[in-house]
Amino acid sequence: MTDTICSVATANGIGSIAIIRISGDKALTIAKTLTKKDTLKTRYATLSDVYNSSDELIDEAIIIYFEAPYSFTAEHVVEIQCHGGYVVAQSILKATLNAGARLAEAGEFSKRAFFNGRIDLSEAEAISQLIEAKSEDAAKILALQMKGSLKEFIESVRDEIIHILAYSEVTIDYAEEDLPEDLVLQIRAKLDELYVLLKKTLSASKAREGLMQGFRVAIIGKPNVGKSSLLNALLNYNRAIVSEIAGTTRDTIEEQVKIGTHLIKIVDTAGIRDANDEIERIGIQRSLEAIEESDIVVVLFDGSREADSEDLEIARLVENYRETKNIIIIKNKIDLQNKFNLDNIAYDLELNSKNDVSSLIDSLEEIMNVSNVSDEVMLISQRQISAVEMTMQNIKEAFIPLEDQELEIFSFHLNEAVKEMAGITRPFENDEMLDKMFGSFCLGK
Repeated sequence: MTDTICSVATANGIGSIAIIRISGDKALTIAKTLTKKDTLKTRYATLSDVYNSSDELIDEAIIIYFEAPYSFTAEHVVEIQCHGGYVVAQSILKATLNAGARLAEAGEFSKRAFFNGRIDLSEAEAISQLIEAKSEDAAKILALQMKGSLKEFIESVRDEIIHILAYSEVTIDYAEEDLPEDLVLQIRAKLDELYVLLKKTLSASKAREGLMQGFRVAIIGKPNVGKSSLLNALLNYNRAIVSEIAGTTRDTIEEQVKIGTHLIKIVDTAGIRDANDEIERIGIQRSLEAIEESDIVVVLFDGSREADSEDLEIARLVENYRETKNIIIIKNKIDLQNKFNLDNIAYDLELNSKNDVSSLIDSLEEIMNVSNVSDEVMLISQRQISAVEMTMQNIKEAFIPLEDQELEIFSFHLNEAVKEMAGITRPFENDEMLDKMFGSFCLGK
């Protein structure tokens, strides 16, 4: 990592300010070249003209120099804050490249911070996800992880496993003698405690997955029950076509809307029924897939029509997801004469989707707020979840050799558990995994 890298660190488009970030041994030299200044005081904002390689003025900008190792990457870093807009930022970036830097790869600034010991992988992932946070609660969790809350948890679990492992390693030399029974019981008790702690963390993280990735809400029902009207009401504009003709919606429609502190994705689905039209059948299959992928399922029944076999099938379908999804069952069109009657259906809400959906908004917000910030540590990526699952598996598999006092096998499983936990923050060797992970970051990070 001897190259000096640069990138525009702000989003493309019109804005008041754009930032060009430079990191590496030549960062200060390049900044002096662009500004024609002999010195730049570290950690001071310096107002300066910026020139290209032809000595033409590009812009007047603020230059901030961070001397190594007191920067995000622990290298010499210069940030140029220029006027926003595509042309100015790209002109300064081009001048920076001409002065000796190269264009940074996606996530390369964070990758350098990791390799230089400024952050670990859990903190890097928190930085990446904070940029795309879908709720205020998610942002709070990620801010804590940026400050090392997950790292502290991982290190405490890892240290506890190593402590248990030490008992085993010390006594391997005395394998011909039986271990004291109370020692075996103590080790098992400690492993049981760790297993329960990890299981609790894993369950809490999976339960709050929608908090991190953004909640998905699927609106389902047979044709013409008011699904599209409900979507339009939630969005507060006519996004979906509303018609008395059954089967008007033939594909899923996805839109984002903010409810409370959460940015959610609402999916309006095709009416679920037996269809003769091939295109409609494909739409219905996508509706079923949308249910599988959703966190919350809003089920609509038309209160103005008598229940039929299609309504009964919808009710049966919903029951299959009772254990895995949050379900909100709604009787719609209550402004019309009530004709709907279906046994064993308990309605969560009754409303008219064309007029007032505030009760549904309140219910959605209540469900999502259950997953709000708590004192529990949370795993924020599939990589972290997989590592904890493998750690739990190795702890579980260590119980049998412990009971049989086969200490070499017992130690093997605990060593694997230590490696899995350490991999969440700083893996031993896996360049391919690191390249893939940092490659998912945006440019400038």
